[in-house]
Amino acid sequence: MIPERPYRLLLNRRHGTPGVVVLPDGHFRRARAEIESWPGYAPTPLIALDDVAKAARVAAVHYKDEGPRFGLGSFKALGGAYAVAKLLVTELSRRGVANHATTQELEEGAYRDAAQAITVTCATDGNHGRSVAWGAQRFGCRCVIFVHEGVSQGRRDAIAKYGAEIRVVPGTYDHAVRACTLEAERENWFVVSDTSWEGYTEVPRDVMQGYRLIAEEAADQLDTPPTHAFVPGGVGGVAAAVSVQLRARYGTALKLVVAEPDKAACLLASAEAGQAVSVPGDLDTLMAGLACGEPSLLAWQELERGAFAFMSVPDESAVDCMRVLARRKPPVVAGESAVAGLAALLLASADPLSRAMLGLGSDSRVLLFGTEGATDPETYARLTAQG
Repeated sequence: MIPERPYRLLLNRRHGTPGVVVLPDGHFRRARAEIESWPGYAPTPLIALDDVAKAARVAAVHYKDEGPRFGLGSFKALGGAYAVAKLLVTELSRRGVANHATTQELEEGAYRDAAQAITVTCATDGNHGRSVAWGAQRFGCRCVIFVHEGVSQGRRDAIAKYGAEIRVVPGTYDHAVRACTLEAERENWFVVSDTSWEGYTEVPRDVMQGYRLIAEEAADQLDTPPTHAFVPGGVGGVAAAVSVQLRARYGTALKLVVAEPDKAACLLASAEAGQAVSVPGDLDTLMAGLACGEPSLLAWQELERGAFAFMSVPDESAVDCMRVLARRKPPVVAGESAVAGLAALLLASADPLSRAMLGLGSDSRVLLFGTEGATDPETYARLTAQG
């Protein structure tokens, strides 16, 4: 279905070992209730890819399509905006403005002056910043978003549409994270990051609790439990959230495979090293949402034991998979980062040794997480039109 290309596959030697509880279930129930109450909420589609299942020689492949999520084009809408809402409610209470403000009251402008005095900020490759900006606009606070110089103008414009100020930082996503953190400290802004580090975990935990909803929806939509799940990597936030939720639903039998760009495979490198490590270089992958060189602390605490395997795939395979989905009838619109898991499945399933390592067989049922639609329409059109 796609050409053979070089990739890396690493089984996680620490899979299944005991560890800390990264995302408490009670907090997820509150996040789910809040997000499901928002206007426009609806579960995103779960699409049966029978042609992919046939090509991969497995029983079934289902693709969770996050493109329609709240009109923002990606799963990130679940995390950033929820974290903004929770932060504002907490801060208004701390300042003595409102002890129990609701998001409906915030949207209606009940505490407009107090909310506008609060600034939220984050670094982004595109999608998370859009979610934070959307949340800030909805709930009435100021927003400043840091992007690195590799973020396309289309993605910058999509964030600015929600009223955020955009600041461009030389270097990579990780440089933007550091610039954002320093400026927030100087200006007393609130960082709403989807990555975490020592001393900064509360807000990213809220972000990840929102992400769990995509796995919960997928489990509700499936008639038969999956045997495998392939999910994109990045800093690991969504992969860890999916890991937690699928384990809550199905136990430890399901095999979770984390797929990353070969130019930004910090999670695979961490699994290889036996501890969280960063990867050097320009991180110049087409999979813009996954161009991350440093794992999230919280995400790694989950994935170092929850992931069954890690794979890195080339950009060319991501483009191959975008075209495969675009040419289906009806087409599935998938951005560059959305197809990392599909690329990993198709590459691994074509190799007998990789099939054996992952336990892929004719009775396997695979769940893929397509994390974004065409978040940069110009880039999407160019990549799917070639070849």
